[in-house]
This record gives sequence, C-alpha cells and structure tokens, in this order.
Amino acid sequence: MYDRRPEDMDVEGRGVHGCTTGAPCEPPKARGILTSMFKVLLPGTFDPPTNGHLNILVRASRLFDAVQVVIAVNPGKTYLFSGEERLEMMTALAQGMPNVTVSIWSGLIVDFADRIGVHVIVRGVRALADFDYEFELSVMNRSLNPKIETIFLPTEQKYSVIRSSAIKDIAGFGGDISGMVPPLVAEALQARLGPRVGAAHKTTPPQS
Repeated sequence: MYDRRPEDMDVEGRGVHGCTTGAPCEPPKARGILTSMFKVLLPGTFDPPTNGHLNILVRASRLFDAVQVVIAVNPGKTYLFSGEERLEMMTALAQGMPNVTVSIWSGLIVDFADRIGVHVIVRGVRALADFDYEFELSVMNRSLNPKIETIFLPTEQKYSVIRSSAIKDIAGFGGDISGMVPPLVAEALQARLGPRVGAAHKTTPPQS
C-alpha cells in the first residue's frame, strides 16, 4: 500500500491507477516481460573488446537497471584471447558501473537468458550490413525462444568502422590502435601479437 498524492487523483476523486478515494490503493503491477527492474543481456565474443563495445555498454548501463554482459565461447571457433582473458578485460572495463555484471557462456544465448530469467537482448549496430546480420540473428533467437526480445542501439559515428578483426590485423603489423580500444586492451594485444616479422622494418633501398 502507498500514500496517494493529490496529483494521483482525477477530477472525480479516483486514483490514476484505478483506486477510489478512501480505499486501499496498490501500485500498478508490471506487465509482460517488463518487471520493476529492467534487466538486459549484452552478448558478444569481445575478442578483443573495443571502444565501440565499451560505448554500447556505457549507454546500456545508463538506460537499464541492470546489464548482464555475456561473453560467448564457441568450442568450434578459434579466438585470440581465451574466455577467461576476455572475462578479465570486460570485468575491468565495467569498473565504475555497479549495475553491470560479466559472465562466460559456452551455449546458446537463449538458454543463458532462460537460466537467469532475463529475455531482453541489447545489440549494437554499426551500419546496414550490421543490421541485416543482427536482424537475422534476432529472428533466429526468437524462433528458438519466443520470449526473447532484441533492442538495437546504433553505434556512435566515430566507432562505426571499428571491428575486432581489423584491430587485430592493425595491432599485429604495429599500427596505432590507441583510438580503437581501451589502453588495457591495447597492452594485451601488443603483448599477445607483437609486430609481425617485417612489419616494423622499412625496406632498405638498393645501393647505386
């Protein structure tokens, strides 16, 4: 039961939530998949985490009550960083966001959603090509679990061309990735890859 304020009453003295004056009034109950605390999933491989990933995470943490980051581990795929390493990086990047938690999952995301009881997925999209893929993925997830809903957040323009695969190539050839990934990720990439053979050396012109 909660106290009714004057602004909660209409001109006939009824509460805006359907209560009548003088009667006990209960707060409205949540409907559908939305609860009093709106939790969402933010899944991805994060191999490695980029500034684009971090931007989506920060914005999601401001929009929703709780964000569960899910690091996908597919035994059939090859990753530069292990699941545990990606977990460590994402956990460090989530510092200062108390409503964000990070987990690893090696199965279907829809199964993870069922396990924790959260069925809203947030995905960042960079361009139309991203949207086509993400749209198909959202349809697939919904076909696997009709309770799943997907929310798309458009990536900020300055991060629209940042891709994990391209970053790994640039880092491997000794290129500057400081504007593409957080510092701790840049250090991890440099430690893991180092400049590839011949990448950091200029060709000596033939002597005349």
